[in-house]
Amino acid sequence: MTQPLWSPNPEEAEHSYLAEFMRYLNHADKHSFFDYPSLHHWSVQHPEKFWHAVWNFCEIKYSAPPQKIMQRATRMQDTRWFIGAKLNFAENLLKRDDQHIAIIATNERGEYHTLTYARLRHLVANLAHRFRTFGLKAGDRVVAMLPNTPEAVIAMLATTSLGAIWSACSPDFGVESIVDRFSQIEPKIFLTVDGHFYKGKNFHHLEKNIALQTKLPSVRHTILVSYLEKKADISQLKNAIHFNDCLTVENQALDFPQFAFDHPVYILYSSGTTGKPKCMVHGAGGTLLQHLKELMLHTNVSPNKRIFFNSTTTWMMWHWLVSNLAIGASIVLYEGAPFYPTPQNLYTLIDRADINIFGVGAKFFEISAKINLKPNKTHDLSSLTTILSTGSPLLPSSFDYIYQEIKKSVQVSSISGGSDIISCFALGNPLLPVYRGELQCCGLGMDIKIFDESGHAVIQQKGELVCASPFPSMPIYFWNDPEGIKYQKAYFERFDNIWAHGDFAMLTTHHGVIIFGRSDATLNPSGVRIGSAEIYQQLEKVDEILESLVVGQLWKNDERIILFVVPKPNVVVDNELCTRIKNLIRIYTSPYHVPAKIIAVTDIPRTVNNKISEIAVKKMINGEPIDNLQALANPESLEQFSHLPELQKD
Repeated sequence: MTQPLWSPNPEEAEHSYLAEFMRYLNHADKHSFFDYPSLHHWSVQHPEKFWHAVWNFCEIKYSAPPQKIMQRATRMQDTRWFIGAKLNFAENLLKRDDQHIAIIATNERGEYHTLTYARLRHLVANLAHRFRTFGLKAGDRVVAMLPNTPEAVIAMLATTSLGAIWSACSPDFGVESIVDRFSQIEPKIFLTVDGHFYKGKNFHHLEKNIALQTKLPSVRHTILVSYLEKKADISQLKNAIHFNDCLTVENQALDFPQFAFDHPVYILYSSGTTGKPKCMVHGAGGTLLQHLKELMLHTNVSPNKRIFFNSTTTWMMWHWLVSNLAIGASIVLYEGAPFYPTPQNLYTLIDRADINIFGVGAKFFEISAKINLKPNKTHDLSSLTTILSTGSPLLPSSFDYIYQEIKKSVQVSSISGGSDIISCFALGNPLLPVYRGELQCCGLGMDIKIFDESGHAVIQQKGELVCASPFPSMPIYFWNDPEGIKYQKAYFERFDNIWAHGDFAMLTTHHGVIIFGRSDATLNPSGVRIGSAEIYQQLEKVDEILESLVVGQLWKNDERIILFVVPKPNVVVDNELCTRIKNLIRIYTSPYHVPAKIIAVTDIPRTVNNKISEIAVKKMINGEPIDNLQALANPESLEQFSHLPELQKD
C-alpha cells in the first residue's frame, strides 16, 4: 500500500474543528462517528440534519431561524434551503469589532499595512452610508475593477451589508472582457482604479475607465481608488468621486437589514471561451454556509490563524479567502506578480506575515521547482502548517517538491471546485493523511461520484466527476436566464438530474480524489480517454521545458495528440529532445499517451483567470470558430497555432 507523505499529529487532530464537530454530533444527536468516511456517508444520506448541524456548529448569525432546512424539488437545481431564515451576509463577516487584525495587505513593491476588525467595520459603515445616499437598494448591482487590496474588501462588505449584489473583475481585464460581463447585469455603481502594477510596470487606466463608463450606461456613480497616484484626476469621468472621500463621514451606524437565505450576494462568471460569459448568481446563505464548512471543518481555520491565497478579485478563491473574516481570522492580501521582484517573494511573505495557511495556484509549485527554489534552505517557514493548491491539478511531482524543498511537516491540501459552486467538491482534511497526487477527500455534504460513459458510478476508474444530490452553494440562478435553460445546459445536459461538473477524475482506495483535468479537454486517441494532467505530469521531469499544452487534433477519422511546448531560453526542441519526451511519456503512462507531434511555441493562451486554454487551441487547430477571444488574457498567442505546417503532416 502506498505510504502517505504526511499524517496528522494525533493530538492536533483531536483539537481540530472537524474532530470537535464529530463529538458535537455524537453528543447532540447520539451518533457514533469515529472516522471521516462514516461521517461523509451520513452527511450525504441525511442532508437536512447535516447542513442544520453545520449552521449551528459554525454559529451562523441570523435574526429568524429556518422553518424548513431543505425543500426538495423535481429538478435538482430547484431545491430550496433554510426556508424562513433571515440573515445578513456582511454581518456574519463582521461579527468581530476589536483590535484583532482582520486584513494584512501587501504587494510586489513590499508595501505592508494592517487593518483591524474595528477599523474595518468603521470604513464599511462609512462607505455603506455613501451607497445609501446614492440610492443603492437591495438587489442592485455594484461592480468593481479593483486590485486585491483592502478597498475591494471594504466595498464588497458595504455592498452586501445593504443587500446589493457584488461582482468584480481584476484591472488586467480588457475593456471588452469587462463589458461582456458587467453589461449583462446593469450595475448602478462602478468602483474602479486609476491603474495597477505588475512585474514593476505601471498600467494606467484613465482611457479604460472612460471607455467603460460609455459602455456601461446603467452606471449612475463611479468611485475611483487612487492606487498609482496619491489622488488621481477624475475630471474626465462622469459622476465620479474618490474612494477616500466616501469614507470621511464620522460615526455612521452599521445597519444590517435581514434577507432570505437565498438572497443574491455575488455574481461570478464562466470563462467565456465558448461565448459570452454566463453570469452565475450565488446566494448569501449558501455561500456562507459552504465556506464556513470548508474553512472550519476541512481547513481548520480558527480566529488565531493567518490565511493567504494568491488571487485576483475575479477568482472565486478571493471570495473564499474573504469569508475567513466570518471566523475572525486574519486574511493576507497580495497584489502583484508572485515571483517579482525576487523569485522567493511569496516565501518571504510567509515569514514576514507569519502565515499559517498558504494558498496558491498549482503552477506556482511547478515554476518554483523549475527554477530550483529551495525555500527550506532560505526561509524559516516555522509558522506554516498548511499549503493549499488549486486552479489546475497539483501534479505528483509538485507533492514531492513541496515535501522535499519546502517543508516536510506541512499538510498539503489540493482542492478542487469552481466558480460554478463558489466552493469545492474535494479538498483537505485535518484527520486524514496526504497521499501523493491525491486530494484528501470529498467534501462533507457533497454527494460526489465518478460516472463512466454509461452513467454508472465507478471506483478506481477514470470518469466524469458528478454530484448526485443538491447542495446549498449551487447557483440560485443564472442572470437573464428566466426559464433556466442556460443553467440546465451547463450542468444537467449530460446526465439526467445529476450535476456534471466537467472534470475528468477518479476516486481512490484512500477515499481520495485524483483530478486529471477538464473533461471537455479530455484526449481520446483510438477511443481511449486520457486526462491532459497525466501528460503534464511527465513534462515536469523535463528541465528544458518551461510550459506545455496538450490537445487532440482530428486526423484521419481518429484523434491524435499534439503537444505544444515552451522551451527555456536557448533550448532547441530537436529530434533528440522530442524522442526523450516521447519515451518518458510512454514509459510512465502508456503508448496511447505519446504525442504524435511535439511542436515548440513561444507562448500559451490563458484565460483572464490565468488558466491554460486547451479548448481555444483545440478549436484553432481543428478549424473550429473561437466564440470569444476576449475571454483570453493573451489572444495574440493563438496566431502561432493557426498556420503550423507540421499539423498537416503524418
